[in-house]
Amino acid sequence: MPRTRSLAWSQLKIGILTVTALILATVIILAVGGQGGFPWDRYELKTSFTNVNGLKSGAVVRVAGVEVGKVTEVTLKGASVEVLMEINKENQQRVTENSRAMLGSLSLLGEPIVDISASSEGRPLKDHDFIQSARASGPIADVTDKATEGLDQATALLKDIRGGKGTVGRLFTDEAVYRDLQSFIASAEVVANSINRGRGTLGKLVNDPAAYRQLNTALANLQETTRRINAGEGSLGRLLKDEALAESLTSAGGSADQILAGLQRGDGTAGKLLKDRELYDRFNATADRIDKLAAALEKGQGTAGQLLHDKQLYDRMNAAAGELQALVADIRKDPKKFLNVRVSIF
Repeated sequence: MPRTRSLAWSQLKIGILTVTALILATVIILAVGGQGGFPWDRYELKTSFTNVNGLKSGAVVRVAGVEVGKVTEVTLKGASVEVLMEINKENQQRVTENSRAMLGSLSLLGEPIVDISASSEGRPLKDHDFIQSARASGPIADVTDKATEGLDQATALLKDIRGGKGTVGRLFTDEAVYRDLQSFIASAEVVANSINRGRGTLGKLVNDPAAYRQLNTALANLQETTRRINAGEGSLGRLLKDEALAESLTSAGGSADQILAGLQRGDGTAGKLLKDRELYDRFNATADRIDKLAAALEKGQGTAGQLLHDKQLYDRMNAAAGELQALVADIRKDPKKFLNVRVSIF
């Protein structure tokens, strides 16, 4: 009988140790694994969506991108879908009445999750409260719609190309355009071969070291000229850099403006000539007289006209001038011969 009691106590101790080990293992698993934590460390929120895009129980719940809980139940409620969530209580202050629940994704094509926006304003939501939902800024549906739109545009573009529309379409369907392109490519190849062989200016520039050195020297001279201009050297450099010269040019421009203004007002002889009608008429009449005088001279009228056109008169005047010159020479040579003065007293 004592031996039977000993065996029963031994079995009881083993059972107690086993149960204790199972409880400890469960506690450790709940404490270490997942973001749910212990049941007393979580509180429940609910929201609703018109379409959950395949959201299931056990999906991740994130607050500001950080995993804080999971979805516990997804049920249909009329035309909408109600979603129950469990969230760690340590994040309760971040989920307020101003927060919004949105459908997200773990990746571009990953499973759907619930994203909750964090907020520091408003009343923190309590257990079993309802959090309003909102449309995410970039859900999978939007990406799919954009991809579908892009595919439609690509399909339309391919149809236009096959129909021969546009430059690319004509290139694929029009034989003449294709031949022109082939001819252009052949011409470009000929030009490239000529350049490689050193023909033409560009070919010499590419292959002739002397031409390269000359171009390099010209560029160096241009650079030096630019440097001197920037340094204010030379006439152009002084024109750009010398303030005194700039002021002189400005002053000259101002003086020219004043002169032009005076001419416009009719000041001075030139201004009067531009503005005074009477003076203009006088100049015009004088010019007419000069024209008439020149015409008379051309016709041989008057003494001056005859002098220009009468050869005999010209010869006589030339002879008289010669004789006068000879007489002056004789007088200078022997003045007493021509200057014999007699004084008689009566």
